[in-house]
Amino acid sequence: MTTPFRRGRLGAAAVVLLVAASLVSGTAAPAIAATAVAFSSVVPAPVTATATPGVSYGITSSTTIYAAPGSAPAAAIANQLAARLRASTGLPLPVVTTVGSPADGIALLLTGAPAGVGAEGYQLDVTAAGITVRAGQPAGLFRGVQTLRQLLPVAAEATTVQAGPWPVPGGQIVDYPRFAHRGAMLDVARHFFTVAQVQRYIDQIALYKINVLHLHLSDDQGWRIAINSWPNLATYGGGTQVGGGPGGYYTQADYTAIVNYAADRYVTIVPEIDMPGHTNAALASYAQLNCNGVAPARYTGTQVGFSSLCVPLELTYTFIDQVIGEIAALTPGSYVHIGGDEASSTTASDYAYFLNRVQQIVAARGKTVVGWHDVANTTLLPSTVAQFWGTTTSNAPLAAAVANGTKVVMSPANKTYLDMKYRNNTRLGQKWAGLIEVDTAYEWNPGAYLSGVGEAAVLGVEAPLWTETIVTSADIEYMAFPRLPAIAELGWSPWSTHNLTAFKGRLGAQGPRWRVMGINYYQSTQVTWPSGS
Repeated sequence: MTTPFRRGRLGAAAVVLLVAASLVSGTAAPAIAATAVAFSSVVPAPVTATATPGVSYGITSSTTIYAAPGSAPAAAIANQLAARLRASTGLPLPVVTTVGSPADGIALLLTGAPAGVGAEGYQLDVTAAGITVRAGQPAGLFRGVQTLRQLLPVAAEATTVQAGPWPVPGGQIVDYPRFAHRGAMLDVARHFFTVAQVQRYIDQIALYKINVLHLHLSDDQGWRIAINSWPNLATYGGGTQVGGGPGGYYTQADYTAIVNYAADRYVTIVPEIDMPGHTNAALASYAQLNCNGVAPARYTGTQVGFSSLCVPLELTYTFIDQVIGEIAALTPGSYVHIGGDEASSTTASDYAYFLNRVQQIVAARGKTVVGWHDVANTTLLPSTVAQFWGTTTSNAPLAAAVANGTKVVMSPANKTYLDMKYRNNTRLGQKWAGLIEVDTAYEWNPGAYLSGVGEAAVLGVEAPLWTETIVTSADIEYMAFPRLPAIAELGWSPWSTHNLTAFKGRLGAQGPRWRVMGINYYQSTQVTWPSGS
């Protein structure tokens, strides 16, 4: 019987599917309970989930991981999965390529997926004989593997060998995303985060089928990427941060390492150079970029709106072209974000002139412009994407731009900003956009939220994390989890699955997994967290 997730309820067969623990296990001293996880625990909710009660597949010492023959990406995904499971199970889990279905193992195949699942969709089948993930493209295989990880006992996420068994519940999932863009944004300008810290966040967000990481690389407080044609941007402009710490920056090799690491996890990096405002770090680095020829002091506060590039100065556009040119050359993704928000030190006419020229510069470098929705106050190129960050449900300039074909990424600050406090006494974050608990993050519809911006105009959703108060990876995790999975579900799952009560149940089931993974999450009182959380 097919039991797809439905609005308001879950099919009974998908709710409870625990299997016997009598399967062969790896050799290790017991440390973390290894219990099979029900289909009803998966986040984001799949399009359809069909449980097969009483059936399971146990990963054992005889299990082999099969990758689609002739596909290097499939082999890479198989090796990622093998490495993850070898660490926790202690099992050999060899990776091989073969034609046809394996007799005993986990098969990652690029054939046989249902028509219409698209580049990121997949079909996951679990029988007593084995596990098969089918997709049309490698991205779909990767997404399917993330679902498989959530069906394994939480101990499978451990970095040391645990006692088995390693059962996976039987059934079938057919799944594909609602929106193409499902993003997280990390502000590395207010506080700097190392390559390793960014990679850690990429691993965490990829588990929930996030496919974009937007890096806010420049602001008043710091410039975080080396530009060979303007070296002082990084060496001087990157030398501080909020509160006056040492700051830091990515070399171009560092940035490439982040881009490649993300690509291996089917996450696209979108770099942002904010302009014409939020530019004090650049202005402090080069006096000649200032209209008066005088460089301001570096800035370590948190106020906004006081800085602006010199719009009448022709050197400004040479500067932008060279910066964007170097970043575009390092960025295989199609988007470059130009900011455009809070430019209160730039007149409306200067802002319009500036945006027109910068859009042309980015386009000439072969990239598509993304800007905060403030850019809709100007004339946009047909390809330019606006990212909505307001706190209202109407914005006339943006609605007018959408009527002319502009696409929108939805990031309403009072719903998606991960730097907002959960409660008044949350030790981190701010509350200018309001308090955001789990229900607030989840209970809105990106395709029907903003007047004049229907579902067809929405590219997707993104959850920004600004870092005025965020200093460590533990801080990132505390503010991102459990709210980021809520935003991820809005981006991935069909609206017909949307149900707050059911989501909180599935979200709570992530707690023990996060504990094993070492994620410093906030234990919202809105969620019932099971033993081991």
